[in-house]
Amino acid sequence: MLKKLIRVFKDKELRAKIIYVAVMLIIFRIAAHIPIPIVDPQKLSDFFNSNQLLGLLSAFTGGGMENFSLVMLGIGPYITASIIMQLLTMIFPQVKELYQESGEAGRQKFNQYTRYLTVPLATLQGFAMITLLKSQGIIGNIDKFEMAVAISLIAAGTVFLMWIGELISEKKIGNGISLIIFAGIVSGLPRAVQQILVEIDISPDKIPAIISLLIMAVVVVVGVVFITEAQRNIPVSYARRVKGSKTYGGVSTFLPLKVNSAGMIPLIFAMSMMLFPGIVASFFVASSNETIRSVAVFINDALQPGNLIYGVLYFVLVFLFTYFYTSIVFDPNNVADNLQKHGGFVPGIRPGKNTAEFLARVLGRITFIGAFFLGLIAVLPFIGQAVTNVSNMAIGGASVLIVVGVVLEAIRQIDSQLTMRDYEEL
Repeated sequence: MLKKLIRVFKDKELRAKIIYVAVMLIIFRIAAHIPIPIVDPQKLSDFFNSNQLLGLLSAFTGGGMENFSLVMLGIGPYITASIIMQLLTMIFPQVKELYQESGEAGRQKFNQYTRYLTVPLATLQGFAMITLLKSQGIIGNIDKFEMAVAISLIAAGTVFLMWIGELISEKKIGNGISLIIFAGIVSGLPRAVQQILVEIDISPDKIPAIISLLIMAVVVVVGVVFITEAQRNIPVSYARRVKGSKTYGGVSTFLPLKVNSAGMIPLIFAMSMMLFPGIVASFFVASSNETIRSVAVFINDALQPGNLIYGVLYFVLVFLFTYFYTSIVFDPNNVADNLQKHGGFVPGIRPGKNTAEFLARVLGRITFIGAFFLGLIAVLPFIGQAVTNVSNMAIGGASVLIVVGVVLEAIRQIDSQLTMRDYEEL
């Protein structure tokens, strides 16, 4: 590891890329502390401390929402837009063709549509958040012009973060959107650790619970690394072809199928989906209608992190999103067609349709394992919360899952760039 770090910082181009990414993340953290001055800071802080769901949402924006900053929504609207666009690929064949079969130009157009969709979603979420805070007395009476300016600033902050994320991605040091979420989580970890230490009563009878907490933390990290790195290698052989005096093919290799091809995306998608109903319910908690108020209170309480219903739904959504995203990033039919076009085949399996069915069957089995363990690791912190009575465990668990995944992805991309430079030297 030390030798690798030395190689990274000796490489002028790679070092410049890492510094560039670090500067972009620092700019994001500065923007997270520039407030929109229409709220009472103390009331805002008290409100977020009293609502664990909104506290979780604020944690993923690096405290930007709790500060009511320019980037208070973080990259959330862009993630929501991505979910909607991915769902459209399953509904409309034209959208799927644009994303999977039209090459790089099609994917660029697909990403452009996602950016366009982000703007109205950010505007809508900004309006919803301001309306929610007004209903809680955190924002006083503001006229339509002030409302429009505040919403415009919030939407512009999201677009600004989206732009920063794409600039980071161009440097190929990890995914820009994931790194922004990573920076937001890491910035809040010191305070989260401090809160955990304050809440834990260090006494002889609590020592087993503390040891269980530490073991659970190690299990979560090891589990994420194991599931992220695990893969099933499918043997592939290429037929030997003779063209003139030259012979082509006749080699054997393998097709790697990841146990969790979706990475950390299912966790981010599931978290976004879990936050939406609770935030909507918050609007109606103070409703004058008794029935609406009762339903809103039930939903709001049920979807608080650490609640049994929240844990079960979170597990199910992570499980389903893992299958959903895997079906998007890996199409067995396309892979089978490409193998057949290049003279490749899986030993013992006929090329074409049979190969596609074989790959789909294997992928389904290993994805079940990956989805189950990813969901299990996702809800494991809730078990720790029940054992240790530490309220911040639920937030910390989701954070660790995403942080470890993002770090592994960044390390993988840096390794690939180092390997590429080795080939260039040869």
